[in-house]
Amino acid sequence: MSPSVSLQEAELTDPWVALDPGADPVERTRALRRAHETFTEVGTVPRPVRSVVAASWRRSARAGVGPDGTASVEIADGDLDAVRAEHPLARVMPLFRELMGTFASDGAHLLAVCDAHGRLLWVEGHPATRRQAGRMNFVPGARWAESAVGTNAPGTAVAVGRPVQVFTAEHFIRRVQPWTCAAAPVHDPRTGRVLGAVDVTGGDGLAHPHSLGFVQAVARAAEAHLALLAPEPPAVDAPELTVLGRDEALLLFGGHKIRLSRRHSEIVVLLSRHPEGLTGDELLCALYEDESVTPVTLRAELARLRGVLGPGLLASRPYRLTVPVESDLTVVERRLAAGAVTAAAAAYAGPLLPASRAPAVARIRDRLTDGLRAALLARRDPDLLADWAHAPWGEDDVEVWRALAAARPTATVRSRLAALESELAAPWPP
Repeated sequence: MSPSVSLQEAELTDPWVALDPGADPVERTRALRRAHETFTEVGTVPRPVRSVVAASWRRSARAGVGPDGTASVEIADGDLDAVRAEHPLARVMPLFRELMGTFASDGAHLLAVCDAHGRLLWVEGHPATRRQAGRMNFVPGARWAESAVGTNAPGTAVAVGRPVQVFTAEHFIRRVQPWTCAAAPVHDPRTGRVLGAVDVTGGDGLAHPHSLGFVQAVARAAEAHLALLAPEPPAVDAPELTVLGRDEALLLFGGHKIRLSRRHSEIVVLLSRHPEGLTGDELLCALYEDESVTPVTLRAELARLRGVLGPGLLASRPYRLTVPVESDLTVVERRLAAGAVTAAAAAYAGPLLPASRAPAVARIRDRLTDGLRAALLARRDPDLLADWAHAPWGEDDVEVWRALAAARPTATVRSRLAALESELAAPWPP
């Protein structure tokens, strides 16, 4: 068998390539539309749907995606710059533009880059094509995860962790079916974690095997570039505080891990949020429910904390930390404020110092938990709701379970919701 024949046969059997060489794209689209209608009506996937697309359709249906849905914009224009600046792929955007920018503009295509949650952070290319894509919310800030809008190249590439093409009616949502796209995931070269995906979107011509190889090569170039970039230097002697989902904070400082007592954890949390400092009376009110606690007790606690932290970190008159402290609490707050709900939920390891009864800590804890919970309920994303509902802090949250049942009405979810509602309706014991 000649090498050319072997290559052709490989292309014909490659499930990741959307269109076989020599195939009629018009006839293929007609066949896929008929298959799509069959699937949405009776749930079976007939030929000629590729296995990778069939699996994606099934995942889309299980996630509650409807064929007449549309993408939602999660990140407002005013927040995009902040979200982009925090993302690792911002460092390789110049490379993406160099390798793909001319190709996108000259070919009336779009270059798009999404994060690991399928949110489009950059969409660039031919102006007329951008305007057309905008009608289906293929715009920066929109969430194109497979669980949100069904089968599509960037969302599916992130879901399966490998390059993929999606041709016309292979898209799960009908309004996207005039388009063809190819995308490849970009991995962190150190950890292997998927950082996002790079995508090219346009017309039927992108169904060619070369476009899939092209985006894959661009993704590999980006990974190689990330590996060569020197890591961003950490702030000198910047303490890092872990306080979510644990009763005793962990402080990383000067290369050492320090486990703080509950009271010291509360003090460091409060002082980290008040770089200007707090007076002794302000700390007393913030820390103690019992008004009979004396300033002497507080001063003794602060003296012990100074000994734990070492010299130079805790100052007095007013009490304050001498260097800024970064914490997992502030990371979640910052992402939530930027509208990055998925990223905020990913960083949320649980309530702030859950056993603390310090009034000021309880207020911060409740404000963070209530804010994130409200954002998840408003988003109605079944994956995010499921993560919250199955966590210790959400397992009895009937409102979240109701939202999850509406977004993903599986038998298990409905059963759990029925049990919770039954418990609520039961009379209190005398």
